[in-house]
Amino acid sequence: MSEEEPSAEEPRHKGDIPRRRRITQRTVIVLSLLAVVLTSAFVIAYKKLEGNINAVSIGEQLGTDRPEPVKVEGPKRPMNVLVMGSDNRDGTNIGGDTPGLSDTTILLHLSADRNYAYGVSLPRDAMVDRPECTTKNGKRKIEGGLTQFNAAYAVGGPACSIKTVEHLTDVRIDHFVVIDFAGFKDMVNAVNGVTVCVPNQVDDEIGKIHLPKGTYKVNGAQALDYVRVRHGLGAPNGDIGRMKRQQAFIAAMVEKVVAKGTLANPVRLYRFLDAATKSLTTDTGFAHLKELASLGSSLKNIGLDNVQFITVPNQPYTADPNRLEWAPEAKGLWRKMRFDKPLGKFGAGALTPANKPSGKPSGSPSASPSQDESASADPSTNASPKSGQSAAERKQAAEEAGLCA
Repeated sequence: MSEEEPSAEEPRHKGDIPRRRRITQRTVIVLSLLAVVLTSAFVIAYKKLEGNINAVSIGEQLGTDRPEPVKVEGPKRPMNVLVMGSDNRDGTNIGGDTPGLSDTTILLHLSADRNYAYGVSLPRDAMVDRPECTTKNGKRKIEGGLTQFNAAYAVGGPACSIKTVEHLTDVRIDHFVVIDFAGFKDMVNAVNGVTVCVPNQVDDEIGKIHLPKGTYKVNGAQALDYVRVRHGLGAPNGDIGRMKRQQAFIAAMVEKVVAKGTLANPVRLYRFLDAATKSLTTDTGFAHLKELASLGSSLKNIGLDNVQFITVPNQPYTADPNRLEWAPEAKGLWRKMRFDKPLGKFGAGALTPANKPSGKPSGSPSASPSQDESASADPSTNASPKSGQSAAERKQAAEEAGLCA
């Protein structure tokens, strides 16, 4: 072999290897930098969101005289979360000895097998036997006795509400969440509004709430009016109807949050999480994104068809028809929750985030929602076929709640 001929083991294009190496090295460097930037952004966002949550320790206020958790079969333990909405619009309800009234209270139960979940609304105007509580700072005791349910939150904040619910239901509360109204408005705005259906025009001069008739998308301020209105929409006893509208609205917002339009949109998802975490006050064991994300993931995996919202069985209070009291059959509902059983007959007429409206009033004061928005369920009382309610019964329930049938 002559000196001019290249060796069979020698590459014919020596210059190509360094060039390819340079390209590979640059690509690796760019990808590494991108990974660092994305990881840093994720860590910063995670810390910011977790830092938004207001954690409150209430263990001493609850004491040791509490219902014992019932052992049931399942990959996890059942979870009971008391969700409260505060009536202070500036979100300062947790501070001080008088934290305000709990305008909305829902006891949420997740089954141990995570195959179903249900939320039970508790009327704020119901007369109940409240146990002895302490003020929020734990320095002063407040005697118990017969009083309105939401007075428990007024005198002792979340701890007194939990003690009252446990005393009345014999159900162990694992966690609590308080959502202030300012944060609620931001959450609605973060998902670009939620579609509602208002059967009749509302002109509530008492609450200064005005809502036009029709099916339309509401922003945060309008949404707050919609879930708070008690006069001029639905039955004369506005508390029960308002709770059903709240259930329907929450179901519609949950459906929209888990829809691809929100989860697949990083900007919208972050805005929603930012608004949600800023509005939350919870116990120290629940004040972590990991725990809250686990709750959200459980609800998503359960499936929207298997998440139900109902109201505790109730009846007019004998001493005052303007007040309510829990009906005797409520004891059966609490036994089901305590022993981690499905709702059964108590689920008749339940609302779910997957419900779709069968009818809407004519006319719309706003433009038709976009495809992304129209995918969200309108608040309505359409129960699933398994609810056992007839069309006439659903229509009557809708009219009494101020919802569209």
